[in-house]
Amino acid sequence: MKRFNEKINGILRILVFSLLFGISAVINFGCGSYSFTGASVPAHLKTIAIPIAEDKSPAAIPGLRELLTDDLIQKFISDNSLQVTERSTANATLECVITSVTDAPAIVSAGEEIASRRLTIIVKVVYKDLIQRKTIFESTFTNHGDYVPGEATNERENAVAIAVDKISEDILLAVVSGW
Repeated sequence: MKRFNEKINGILRILVFSLLFGISAVINFGCGSYSFTGASVPAHLKTIAIPIAEDKSPAAIPGLRELLTDDLIQKFISDNSLQVTERSTANATLECVITSVTDAPAIVSAGEEIASRRLTIIVKVVYKDLIQRKTIFESTFTNHGDYVPGEATNERENAVAIAVDKISEDILLAVVSGW
């Protein structure tokens, strides 16, 4: 009986090892050749200009255009798919227009008090190929940041920064990976 148990344990070890090896191989081969960086950036595009965003929203949050532009530039520099440069030397441009900023209740408590607010920003983006003189895409991006009213004076500013960060990430992904 002892010998039988040893054989079963040996077989189980081999099966577990084989299963783990198989799963590992599938993960490595399935994901190994996939990359976000440069996945859909046309090969002839090496540089991009990101002019200061326009703010056509009725809310007109002070500094929002600069915050969005700076965040986008930093994300493109970190990603390194396209080198950020001036328009005069750029192969592409990324033009952004803030079209809407809304600040509305997100969670209302039982006593009809606002427990959380949602600040939503909408940005229209035009990504242009200056070499082939064509628009690669024109799209609208929307994202939000939530905050608790009355908590601290900078809660709303933090919600703006969160929304801008999310939108910037979405725009970067759309440019470099076609999402």
